[in-house]
Amino acid sequence: MNGIPHILACDVGNTAIHFAHVHGDEVTPVQSMRVGELSALGATLKELWGQMPQPKKLVAASVNAAGLNALEAAAADSLDQKVLVVGRDLPLPIQTDLPDPERIGVDRLCCAAAAYDRLGRACVVADFGTAITIDCVNDQGVFLGGAILPGLSMSAKGLHDQTAQLPLVAPADPHGVFGKNTEEAIRSGIIRGAQGALRELVEAYATELGHWPLVIITGGDAELICNHVGVSDLVQAFVGDLVLRGVAASYYRTLVK
Repeated sequence: MNGIPHILACDVGNTAIHFAHVHGDEVTPVQSMRVGELSALGATLKELWGQMPQPKKLVAASVNAAGLNALEAAAADSLDQKVLVVGRDLPLPIQTDLPDPERIGVDRLCCAAAAYDRLGRACVVADFGTAITIDCVNDQGVFLGGAILPGLSMSAKGLHDQTAQLPLVAPADPHGVFGKNTEEAIRSGIIRGAQGALRELVEAYATELGHWPLVIITGGDAELICNHVGVSDLVQAFVGDLVLRGVAASYYRTLVK
């Protein structure tokens, strides 16, 4: 580990910026700030940066231009550091079978790269965040593509906004199979619907691959989808910091000659 750069890895998402100190395989607890509530971002980055030994770099993956602008401004003001952005300043972290890989969400590619690094074989990577992405990597480590669905909160909000009487509910574990009131029926629908989508897509990917891939999940709502990892017949692992591991891996790959 001596000489391996320490990375302040940042994931600039649609609703929040997540960041952690990554050094090789070691990741500190993830910190998060909501986009639009970033007044303390500079001070928080400065504190974490000050705890990191040299050599060190600041690396980010972003799907939110406004959030990235805020991160870059905070890094310049508080750290006097340039943010290395995956896909702009650093190459994409994984080979793809896509006609326009630069147009895909770089967070998906970082997740896929980190999952393949961890598993070393064909895998499905499901990220349950603001949106749900369910992607596939083959045995050769090539990102094949995947699917995008509305996230749990987005689905709940859509039901509320597009109907006259359905209430806005927060995603939570449904009590039992049968929703006994409207709120529970909505929770059951959005959560079991996402679980069903995951199973259907994994089966479809397995058919194309010719064998069952390993399944790794991440994202803020992942544990609502599968809270029995290791017992589940479908999901093999939950890794909450998967994107940040992939962000760091994007930089580490540039060091390999």
